[in-house]
Amino acid sequence: MSAQDILASARARLRGAPREALGELVVPRRVLGIGRADRIVPRGTAWHLGALLLTDDGVLGTGEILRARTEARRGYAAESQRQRAELAAAARRGGFAEGETVHVGWQELDIDAVDGGAASGPLALRDGVPSIRWSAAGGYMPLERYLAERIELLRNPPAGAT
Repeated sequence: MSAQDILASARARLRGAPREALGELVVPRRVLGIGRADRIVPRGTAWHLGALLLTDDGVLGTGEILRARTEARRGYAAESQRQRAELAAAARRGGFAEGETVHVGWQELDIDAVDGGAASGPLALRDGVPSIRWSAAGGYMPLERYLAERIELLRNPPAGAT
């Protein structure tokens, strides 16, 4: 079975399942020398399946995941915390609801390339089987099995996970 076929089957099983927002960081140009705040604007929705984001007509590699929230002055122990807070505020400025989950920094994957034998992001053809490397340190596992597990988790989250 091709990666395209596996993804089409997954989409059919996901109908009615919850989706999460996709966003894109927009850095506005300066107006009269005055900078304006960055914002993250909506770019659709997708089913979040671990290392993949499945849309109606494509598949994306997961980037950063954040929750939109109103900007607030805080002290941070780490620069990375401050940067994440700025991204969360940029999502709120871009129109996402308070607390809404937003995916940014995702990358489009080329499924035709995978079916042709090349790799695209975490996807590759391994011994003729569409497979996914779900973590940088992990090995490949068959895409069909991976999606079955992720769809089950999305549809029936463990107690206390929601």
